[in-house]
Formats: sequence, C-alpha cells, structure tokens
Amino acid sequence: MSDIPLGVLDLIPISTGSSATEALHNSIDLARQAERLGYARYWVAEHHLNPGVAGTSPAVVLALTASATSTIRLGSGAAQLGHRTALSTVEEFGLIDALHPGRLDLGLGRSGGRPRGGAASPPPTATEVVDGYAPNGLRIPPRFSFEHLLGSPRVALQRKLLHLPNAESQDYSEQIDDVLALLAGTYRSAEGIEAHVVPGEGADVEIWILGSSGGESAAVAGRNGLRFAANYHVSPATVLEAAEGYRAAFEPSDVLDKPYVSVSADVVVAEDDETARELATGYGLWVRSIRTAEGAIRFPTPDEARAHAWSDADRALVQDRLDTQFVGSPSRVADQLARLQAATGADELLITTITHDHADRVRSYELLAEEWRKR
Repeated sequence: MSDIPLGVLDLIPISTGSSATEALHNSIDLARQAERLGYARYWVAEHHLNPGVAGTSPAVVLALTASATSTIRLGSGAAQLGHRTALSTVEEFGLIDALHPGRLDLGLGRSGGRPRGGAASPPPTATEVVDGYAPNGLRIPPRFSFEHLLGSPRVALQRKLLHLPNAESQDYSEQIDDVLALLAGTYRSAEGIEAHVVPGEGADVEIWILGSSGGESAAVAGRNGLRFAANYHVSPATVLEAAEGYRAAFEPSDVLDKPYVSVSADVVVAEDDETARELATGYGLWVRSIRTAEGAIRFPTPDEARAHAWSDADRALVQDRLDTQFVGSPSRVADQLARLQAATGADELLITTITHDHADRVRSYELLAEEWRKR
C-alpha cells in the first residue's frame, strides 16, 4: 500500500485547558512533523464560530505554515466558496504561491452555511452494500441527515455574519469556471473586458474539489477534469456514491487524463488497541457538539468525555461516525485504511486525527507512517 500516498487533514482543534494560540502552534508543528514523516500533503479545513476549532482562514494558516516547511504540499480542505468570490480566492492563494511556488493545493468546497436548496440529487451507488458493509468489509452506515443543521439558528447566524447584507452566493459551477479562468488568465466579462490577477494568474496550484456525495461537487469536478476529494470522515454513508459519481462525470482535461480521487478518514493510532481507544474517547462527544449545531467544543480529555450522560438520541446522532473511525494499533488501522482504499479505488488517502494531547496526535501520525511504509 505504500504506493498510495497519505496526506494530513488538520482541523486545528483546540483542547480543553488550551487556547487557539497553542492550537495554531501545534498545527504548524504537525505540518513540520508530517513533512519529516513523508506525508504527501498537509491540508487545513475551514470552520467558523466553533469554540474548539482555530481554523477560520485556510489561506492565512497556509501562509504561516509555508514559511515553517519546505517540501510538503500545502492545501485547503476546503476553502468554502459560499461566502467568498472567485477573485478573492485566487488573489489569496496567488499571494502565497508567489513566495512558495509549486506547493499549493487549492481545495474548493461548496458549503459555508449555504441556504437550503440548490443541491443536485446524488445518484445511488452502484456498489452493493449489504447490512451496512461494502463487499470487502468496509463499514457503510445509514445515511445521516444534515437538514436540522441547515435550519438551525446558529447556522443562520453564521451565514449572516459571513455574507455582506443581501448578498447572494454565485452559482457554484460558474464560480469554479471563474476560478479556473482567473488562474489561466483567460477571464472575460460578458462585455469582453479582461481581468488579470497579479499575483495569481499563472500560479502553479493544484485545484481540488471536495464533496461528500455524488451530487453537484462530484459532477463539477468530473466535468472540469479536476482532482476530487471524497469525505469518508464527514459523511461515510455516501463515500462510494461520491467517488462513483465523480468518475461517471469525468472528462479528460489539460490537468488530468483520468480520474484522481483522494478519500479522507478519521484515525487514531497508538502502540496497542487499548491505548488508541482511550485516546479516541473524546471523539463521540466532540462530534455530538457539531451535529447538534452548537459548534465544535474544545476537545475533551477521556475523563471529561466519560462524564457525559449519553441519551439514546445522542448516540444516534454520532453512531455512524463512531462506527467508521479507525482506532487501534498501527497494523489494525493500516488494514482498515487498505479496505477503504480498495472499496473506493482511492489514489490517495487523507488522514485526520484528533486527540486531546498534541504529542499523542503526532505519535499517531508517526506510527501510521511507519506501518504504511512496510505495506
């Protein structure tokens, strides 16, 4: 499996008893460690109004991280286009590329507190799933509905604060077209006026589209012949349809002559299964805070997590994520990742790991990298 590259997706978590400042220092250190360990990419996510997450601006974090590393590719996973323009996005990443050329992955997402509607209906997966498992044993849980999140007052507030008054998000497919044209220097307005972004035009960046289903994002990535990242760690129920939808829509481009897919997984590795399970104890409570729309809490210690009185509704809210988190010894987790890769046909795997202590998180990535190189 060592021919399948591993990357890092960092959510920049803040642990209880810690601060955003410490979380950012830890993330820069993680990028350095990922580079040392041979990971192919280091990506940062974008989240807003979350007490336990410090990653609000991928471009800013990546600029800081680029200065602290030298070879590892750096990217957004993802920059959310729902509340920014194509121009601002190309300008931000163009600035970073001007000082750190050839190292950037511009991962683009469609959400960011988007309103209801406008999403294409995803196709059903062609891969047979029986009793919650793909043929090779990969866990595919029941589909989780995010509708209650889209209608929550907190998400509405986030959308209000991210958007200018009365602003409407541009059609996603059109926005991707504009990003590509601005990077290529071929943008023309309806009146024929040219727009040239300096720095930004001609930037040596890889464009990725991130998606959780086989709907619009997968179709946009496929039609434009771009790389696609499917999110098993966000929506494990739909990872197969996402990969299949992208491949079905794929058309060769100047960038790619065949589909290229990365798939994410939530992972905790330790020297043995019992230690890994202990380190992962806070994950369920953390996921619960996200799915209740209260915003990601600061990542709890195992003891803090065990003190929570779980209701049946709580457990139902997070069960799919608990069932699909890969936790255990290096060999156990590597086996699970190999199963994910085989089921999805992934060309790369993107690993996200959260533990309360930074040293445990770095150690998890270290143990996984060592095991993966043996495969």
